[in-house]
Amino acid sequence: MNIFEDTAPRATRHRPLRVAVLGCSGSIGSQTLDVCRQHADKLRVVALSVHSSTKTLVEAAREFGAAHVAVSDHAHVADAVLGELPGGCVMHAGAKGVVELGELPDVDCVVCAVVGAAGIASGYAALKAGKVLAYANKESIVVGGDLLMPLVRPGQLIPVDSEHSAIFQCLVGERTTDLRRIWLTCSGGPFYGRTRGELASVTAADALAHPTWNMGQKITIDSATLMNKGLEVLEAHHLFDVSVDDVRVLIHRQSRIHSMVEFADGSVKAQLGPSDMRIPIQYALSYPERWEAPCDRPDWCQEPPLTLGEADEHAFGCLALAREAGRVGGTMPCVMNAANEVANAAFRQGRCGFLDIERIVSNVMNVADIQRVESLEQLEECDAQARATAQAALLEVCP
Repeated sequence: MNIFEDTAPRATRHRPLRVAVLGCSGSIGSQTLDVCRQHADKLRVVALSVHSSTKTLVEAAREFGAAHVAVSDHAHVADAVLGELPGGCVMHAGAKGVVELGELPDVDCVVCAVVGAAGIASGYAALKAGKVLAYANKESIVVGGDLLMPLVRPGQLIPVDSEHSAIFQCLVGERTTDLRRIWLTCSGGPFYGRTRGELASVTAADALAHPTWNMGQKITIDSATLMNKGLEVLEAHHLFDVSVDDVRVLIHRQSRIHSMVEFADGSVKAQLGPSDMRIPIQYALSYPERWEAPCDRPDWCQEPPLTLGEADEHAFGCLALAREAGRVGGTMPCVMNAANEVANAAFRQGRCGFLDIERIVSNVMNVADIQRVESLEQLEECDAQARATAQAALLEVCP
């Protein structure tokens, strides 16, 4: 099953669309709220969640008049600031509380902007409840695509990643049987062109200086290692039902071409636009309509030349590891993702080097016991085991 077996949206979309924003304090969540401000006549925010940023949650709940909120971190569910929530606003607690927001009867669309594998339960529940799912959580698709995709009805899951939104837009009105290849564009991150020797000494501060996109720290480090692009290869594999080897990564430093699709006759369609995440966010909320631009439009006569190049999977081995995880399938992507989250955090904390991220992920994948994906509980157990193995590998790599 892919999200384009029929382009007619079948999931219910009211006007105004009633939206739950999960992870509203992060980069994608805050930009989603900005889109909701600009289109208040078309969008109504009814539910919001954060992990621990309760002050931000209260401010957003008061601004939008949210009827439901959730705090996933139990250490913050009793924060004093929560006493300032709007009258009648219902408070939900813990990971279960976040899932509950996506099942509410007065929610039409769930924007899942929770970072990491933590978003899979919310996405699963939203799909089972028949909600439109605007998915910005690629890790969930990577880890649980075998469980999530069979639940998807036509028009129900709209990708928010700029690249997958671009692919989605290029395929509207096309026959997916004519699709031959996906060209997944990549800025190259802050270290494009560097050798492995040069990468050995880079710091977290260097890696966090992304040349184009304003993202959270975890995703920015993944962009620097190209693991983010590896995750997106696996995401495209699930969303559009193509082999991981039919998704080519294309370095495009200007970040104007957001991805391309190639058809049987050799024709290629590309989606271009500003480097602004509010555009794919808004399209996920407006589909199949298009609303007024949420940002400035580029003057294409003044744009610098657009360049294209090949990703170096030797220097940036995380991309190759992600491809291998996709080829193996089963629980291997879950193992790979969990190990990467541990190694990524360790690098940000100064506990390992940049190239150690790849080494740790590789070590964990090499000893993993791979199984067919059968349940969320199985994936949770696999994730926990892989994290424990990654912590042990971290001590071996960086004692």
